[in-house]
Amino acid sequence: MTEMVYGTPVPDVNDSTLERWWQTVDRWSIGAVVALFLFGMVLALAASPPLALEKGFEAFYFVKRQAVYGVLGLGTMIFLSTRSIKTVRRLAVLGFLVFFLALLLLPWFGTDYGKGATRWFSLGFGSIQPSEFIKPLFAVTAAWLLAANTDIAGPPGRVISFVFMVVIVLTLIFQPDYGQAALVLASWATIFFIGGASLKLLVSLISVSAAGGTLAYMFVPHVTKRIDGFLAAEVDPLTQIGFATTAIQDGGLFGVGIGAGTVKWTLPDAHTDFIIAVAAEEFGLLFTLVIIALFMFLTLRSLLRLRQERDMFIRLAGVGLATVLGAQALINLGVAVRLLPAKGMTLPFVSYGGSSLLAAGIMMGLLLAMTRKRVQGDMSDILGGRA
Repeated sequence: MTEMVYGTPVPDVNDSTLERWWQTVDRWSIGAVVALFLFGMVLALAASPPLALEKGFEAFYFVKRQAVYGVLGLGTMIFLSTRSIKTVRRLAVLGFLVFFLALLLLPWFGTDYGKGATRWFSLGFGSIQPSEFIKPLFAVTAAWLLAANTDIAGPPGRVISFVFMVVIVLTLIFQPDYGQAALVLASWATIFFIGGASLKLLVSLISVSAAGGTLAYMFVPHVTKRIDGFLAAEVDPLTQIGFATTAIQDGGLFGVGIGAGTVKWTLPDAHTDFIIAVAAEEFGLLFTLVIIALFMFLTLRSLLRLRQERDMFIRLAGVGLATVLGAQALINLGVAVRLLPAKGMTLPFVSYGGSSLLAAGIMMGLLLAMTRKRVQGDMSDILGGRA
């Protein structure tokens, strides 16, 4: 019965040869990712020199580091996209277990770098943020557990994935990192829904989440301050949102010109969380719309390719990864234009950050592996009676 509904499992053929990879991979998506990275490099040249000089580094210190991390991220993306489904699944599950343990150890061995949230491990030469890697790796792991749940005598994948989700979300909330917690919850809920969860269960989950958000607003001063600032009729011009709003307004249609922007001198996170404000100020609305269009293209194209996939695990994992990509971009952009309350969230492949760029490379590598063309991957086979 399972095969009649979901199709026979995809054979683990060797997809790692370059010729086979180039014939089956989504080259348009690769092009969009490379374009986003190049845009990010241009924006790093515009946004990061003031911070580098302030910290005593040479002007292009962060630009050079972004180039190195970006190349590593793109290399990781290409490597994972050449692997077979069985291989990427095993790597993702193993990686998830490693970073899940790292996330649990953060309260004892992590650091907050003076930002009030313990999210990083200091490595001396740099830092690593486990939550960035948890998002894509958990999406694949949850998909594997939910798909295995449908097997005869299979593990209780739904329960196990739910327990993992709750532990991750609670751990992120206590850091605190509400943005990453929301992303993990959103990707799991999407996978759970696609995997056949009842509407009643999802409504219950949304209700619990809403109740949790209300309690956080009532009893956590940090959350209260951010939401009150978001709901205020007037924006305080001396806050991060205020600086970003002014920069976006000043940029107009074509921008004030390369290097002529001022927000990078006043906004401490201009090269990371608010990189789109730099783009809007110096390059204008049209340039910003191109970046938004690329994220929309990547997300929608991935979902369209997954519509024709018969294997349950691949569909669930691909949808979960596409959800993480689209939702993260949406949250980052929404915060910058005051559609959402402020929260620390990078823009994949565009913002500066080693963990962000490497995790984005892993995410897109896994997604490209899931969306490759495969034999038995067309749902019309089932509809035509050839399953």
